[in-house]
Amino acid sequence: MSSQVIAIDGPAASGKSSVAKRVARELGWVYVNTGNMFRMITWAVLQAGINVQDTAAVTGLEPGLKLDFEVADGQMTARINGRTLSDAELNSPEVNAAVSLVAQVPGVRTRLVNEQRALVSHGALVMEGRDIGSVIFPETPHKFYIDASEEVRSKRRAAQGLSDAVGMRDKLDSTRKSAPLVVPEGALRIDSSELTLEQVVSQVVTALREQGVQP
Repeated sequence: MSSQVIAIDGPAASGKSSVAKRVARELGWVYVNTGNMFRMITWAVLQAGINVQDTAAVTGLEPGLKLDFEVADGQMTARINGRTLSDAELNSPEVNAAVSLVAQVPGVRTRLVNEQRALVSHGALVMEGRDIGSVIFPETPHKFYIDASEEVRSKRRAAQGLSDAVGMRDKLDSTRKSAPLVVPEGALRIDSSELTLEQVVSQVVTALREQGVQP
């Protein structure tokens, strides 16, 4: 089933979400944003008034969180305890500042690894995140790592009206003990710093066609 997964990894604001959405649309596959799953749990942790650095407390909360997934308009949508969170809630300054810390909690990662692997039951997936090609679906032959300079990524975040210390998130994501951010073995690495979205998507789709993937 891993051959039915396209893994698109990369750091914050590298453009991987936009690329993954476009690739999924061109192929008719289902787009999955795994980062939003961690953001949902982070939102719930903050709503519960838990210190995100209190690993034991975060671990204790996680089993009581109910996650539901379904496909709508070619995208995987998720609810937490029956609630669909808005983009504003998922990308609030508070969540932006805390999500990398929550993502380090082993219990959270184990839960979401299992949830993400189970999503193949919904069909062929274009899944983006930070450990898709290295941990979630390491066997997939379709791996990409979208990167960009820290300066470019910071400007992109600011243009989106978001406050996000991408350098700090890079450090936290790449040095965590569980599933750190790495370039997956066998991944095609694309630096999007000086490329348009269309150029990056074209490189990905061309590589996929060479791998035998067709719409």
